Amino acid sequence: MATPALTVRLDGVVKEYSTGEQPVRALDGIDLTVSGGQFVSLVAPSGAGKSTLLHMLGALDVPDAGTVVFDGIDITKLNDNEQSDFRRHRVGFVFQFFNLLPTMSAWENVAVPKLLDGIPMSKAKADAMRLLDMVGLSDRAEHRPAQLSGGQIQRVAIARALVMNPALIIADEPTGNLDSKTSHSVLDILADIAHDSDDTGAVVMATHDLEAARRTDRVISMLDGRIDTDVLSGQEV
Repeated sequence: MATPALTVRLDGVVKEYSTGEQPVRALDGIDLTVSGGQFVSLVAPSGAGKSTLLHMLGALDVPDAGTVVFDGIDITKLNDNEQSDFRRHRVGFVFQFFNLLPTMSAWENVAVPKLLDGIPMSKAKADAMRLLDMVGLSDRAEHRPAQLSGGQIQRVAIARALVMNPALIIADEPTGNLDSKTSHSVLDILADIAHDSDDTGAVVMATHDLEAARRTDRVISMLDGRIDTDVLSGQEV
């Protein structure tokens, strides 16, 4: 039986933070659906709410109001242990600053999530090597992060995000520290991940870069905690 297409839906999501005497509404009633097979970008200035929205999608935070329904499961109702398990198995995270462990080799960094999940070393290494080959780094498997370029490190981070076969990849400014050529390579990999999933997976990327956003299937712009525009590829961003 085929795996059903992914659907992630946010309904009326509100999130406030306290800074000084005045609360700041980072998300102000967000309604949004992300479907499998999509490479989606969130474009907004700093403070507009895009990172907070990513946190909601990845169960890194919970809203003050509204629901986040991931493949039929309201993840806002999960307890701490259930949220941790959800993040480990259903979501892969790619960060601007990579967050690799400096004392570990490339393959060890990729394998860490599986090792933490109790998978035997031989199986975890085989899966890590397969993913490093997919991102073009099988010949750098034994190198530590300090021995790799920024683009190579980011590709290792993408491989790590994929190792648990998650349904959703969340990428927060993944090209922010890369040159334009390397950025294009990373965006190609993220697009392939979304499009090769038979609609069972998706990629959501936050970015300041309009050129990067134009490489995605759908561009969502945010302003003051709300969705300002939501356009498909080929329309004006």
